[in-house]
Amino acid sequence: MHKFSLLLTVIAIAGAACTTGPAGPENALRIIATTSIVGDVVSNVVGDRAEVSVLIPSGGDPHEFQLSAKQVAELRDADLVVAIGLGLEPSIAKALDDAATDGTRVLELGPSVDPRFFPDGSPDPHIWFDPVRMIDATRLIADTLAELDPTTDWTADADTYANQLADTDEQIASLMAGLNVDQRKLVTNHGSFGYFADRYGLEVVGVIIPGGSTLANPSSAELAELVRTINELAVPAIFAETSESSGLALAIAGETTQPVTVVELLTESIAPAGQPGDSLISLLLVDAERIVAGLGTAAEPDS
Repeated sequence: MHKFSLLLTVIAIAGAACTTGPAGPENALRIIATTSIVGDVVSNVVGDRAEVSVLIPSGGDPHEFQLSAKQVAELRDADLVVAIGLGLEPSIAKALDDAATDGTRVLELGPSVDPRFFPDGSPDPHIWFDPVRMIDATRLIADTLAELDPTTDWTADADTYANQLADTDEQIASLMAGLNVDQRKLVTNHGSFGYFADRYGLEVVGVIIPGGSTLANPSSAELAELVRTINELAVPAIFAETSESSGLALAIAGETTQPVTVVELLTESIAPAGQPGDSLISLLLVDAERIVAGLGTAAEPDS
């Protein structure tokens, strides 16, 4: 096994339901976030006033993660579970419904932040790639916490974090301003960058894995069509994911008529602590920088 893959496996085993925020004072609210990205946002809102744990550790894929029996029990004991929803966490959905039935407050952020939709009509759950939508999500978390514990002021830290997200949005827009119109074409591993593209004036011209999940399998005809698109539009980079194999992306790059770079982006999970992208804000900035670098060599497409 590749050393990096082995490291992620060890992290996944050791970090299941890992705590991402301070333990909090005695009798503090117990909050569970489904993904490391959600956990980071929640932790920025609650500070040291609640206990925050994450179901799917850094490096995990929410599309295919399976809960342990212990985690199912922890969902029922939590005061609040914060999820993305919109089909991002399909294997967890029933456990969340069961926990809600048993009295746990479950907050799904996606349906409340004006979600976009894929061409097939299904909702796109990758809302964290739009900082402005995540500002709305941050305030939604604070409002929900206020309902659970009205004796605590949850708004101050939420406002601070919302301002940081607004600053991040401006930084990304500034980075993207360096790309001309012909350089704004994205080919990604799966349909995770629609919100980012909409926000910053990019166009997703192709994806390797169809739809919004990482679980689908592309056909040979779909891959051949993607190669044709890359050639016709002179796309200089394919954006893969750190949480998924880059094998297909590398194979496609090898079939193109011009040099194509494969660039790994952080998508479904923040990076392990201490590495670039270990928070949502850092993830967004790291990905933006890599996208600009990858697209910055784009040439004029053939007429």
